Amino acid sequence: MNFDLSEEQVQLQDAVQRWVDKSYTFDHYRATMKHGGFDRANYSQLADLGLCGLLVAEDHGGLGMGPVEAMLVMQALGAGLVLEPLTHTFITSSVLAHFAPPELQARWLPGVASGETLAVLAWQERSSRYRYEKCVAKAAQAQEIYALTATKNIVPAGDQADAFIVPALLDGALALFWVERASAGVQTRGYLTQNGSRAADVTLNQTPATLITRDGLSALELAIDVGLATACAQGVGLMDKTLRLTADYLNTRKQFGVAIGTFQALRHRMADMKMQLELARSMSYYATLKLGAPAAERRVALARAKVQLGQSMRFVGQQSVQLHGGIGVTDEYIGSHYFKHLTQLELSFGDTLHHLGEVSNRMGETAGVFA
Repeated sequence: MNFDLSEEQVQLQDAVQRWVDKSYTFDHYRATMKHGGFDRANYSQLADLGLCGLLVAEDHGGLGMGPVEAMLVMQALGAGLVLEPLTHTFITSSVLAHFAPPELQARWLPGVASGETLAVLAWQERSSRYRYEKCVAKAAQAQEIYALTATKNIVPAGDQADAFIVPALLDGALALFWVERASAGVQTRGYLTQNGSRAADVTLNQTPATLITRDGLSALELAIDVGLATACAQGVGLMDKTLRLTADYLNTRKQFGVAIGTFQALRHRMADMKMQLELARSMSYYATLKLGAPAAERRVALARAKVQLGQSMRFVGQQSVQLHGGIGVTDEYIGSHYFKHLTQLELSFGDTLHHLGEVSNRMGETAGVFA
């Protein structure tokens, strides 16, 4: 299989990397955290680069690209500690394109592509524990209007987003709805998360909503899988930069008159970190390429990828802190922020143990050496 990038893909990757290096420095990242963990101006710059419309069809004003391009973008944004939730823009684009009726696509996808509309997936509930099929939110139909009652937690930029994609039970089955934040009955409570990004608890009280699809389970599975693939790509970018920071530190820090990077034991630990990074990179490619597979195949592939990414992110982050010593956990040093991002990302869209259980549950009769 040929893993070489096309000229267009290389140009896209370079353009995003240049923007990160020039416009999203560590000082800018810290200023965004102080600003509240989300800056609409940063998001608008991502839109100006065409990134918000990456997965939107050209008919709706997007670039009409695919998962590989999204992976390259998220690697670069991960390496730059970019806080804006572009992952959820990719989720929104995919869900609307595959499940929404044409009139809903025509109304909202152009705004998503231009960056004027930030829509995020609001799916987590306190009692669900990553089980997306376990839903307390309720929807009721009154003629052509649907009313939602729900409380969704840890919604990325939930108090800043323009709209939400919300799963809720309709006639006993899971359905997916489009909810505008300006609608009646919407209340949000924003806060900073561990890595400095912004999230919110979103409460809906008989809030008017538009039905995306009654096949809510399939649509939500696709949304989560797109989120997992982009999280894996983001994790690769974070680990790649973490490894470089650690190598630079080992080659600079001296003990007994020599750089500690010359110590054999520390070189072995760096080699182990590099191995975990490359295992994660290969599984990120695997996850990205499986997004177009049938649902059952796609689901198990994404769970496998998240297990490896979770293990790698934990190992690389913790080893980096150990090799840095005390400076590795100080807020003034950039390395500590990569560690925070890796730690939080390991929990995103289901932690490692959750996805290990998903892989186990899907093995069925194929488990065993001779299967």
